[in-house]
Amino acid sequence: MTSTPASAHSDRTRAESFGTVAEQYDRLRPGYPDAVLADLLALRPGDALDVGCGTGKASLPLARAGVRVLGVEVDERMSAVARGHGLAVETAPFEQWDAAGRTFDLVLSGQAWHWIDPDRGARVVADVLRPGGHVALFWNLGAHPSDLKDVLDGIYAEEMPRQPESVLRGGRRSLDSDARALDAVGLRTHETRSYPWQQTYRRDEWLALLRTHSDHATLPPDTRERLLDRVGAVIDAHGGSIRLEYETTLLLAAR
Repeated sequence: MTSTPASAHSDRTRAESFGTVAEQYDRLRPGYPDAVLADLLALRPGDALDVGCGTGKASLPLARAGVRVLGVEVDERMSAVARGHGLAVETAPFEQWDAAGRTFDLVLSGQAWHWIDPDRGARVVADVLRPGGHVALFWNLGAHPSDLKDVLDGIYAEEMPRQPESVLRGGRRSLDSDARALDAVGLRTHETRSYPWQQTYRRDEWLALLRTHSDHATLPPDTRERLLDRVGAVIDAHGGSIRLEYETTLLLAAR
């Protein structure tokens, strides 16, 4: 089951919910494995465009490695946090963003491309990507450990019965439509890559992180608090921490 269907970009309530928790997002959301950064740097980009840059989770390590990075972000509150890290960010919906003739060696999008109309977004990418340049779309996908999966899945089935499976609970995203949209504008799909990793969270860290995910943030407040109380009780009963099994998935295309 995918947690972010092809139509996710049309759900603007969820797509633009992150600014309400911008500081928490920046503090609590994980970054990306070092191997992802190494693979992006191996493309030798002089400058890069980060689509849906958020607070700079992907931009900042690239900038610190010497890449000139420009972010485009739909929410000014998220943009402001990224600028506080020293990043250059322009606030606009990517599909309507004015590149003003600028071009880039690398266009990347970490944890955000599903909020972009894939066909319109691909056309913008094609306009700004230099010959020989690359497109890198990637997501952190998580899964509960096997000893907690059944009980937590049961809680979510009761509290969020109409929500697709979350990227924190084993949800996965098909990359086929993204690849087709890129192919249609002349950006050849290169390959997909997978990077497994783990991270352990204390109870309060995990509950705070859940609040930064749009499927939780947009719940009715009473439902959200009841859900978090129940999840927290499960974690308390299992020693006070939870280990997430992550997989970062990368779709790489080239001109």
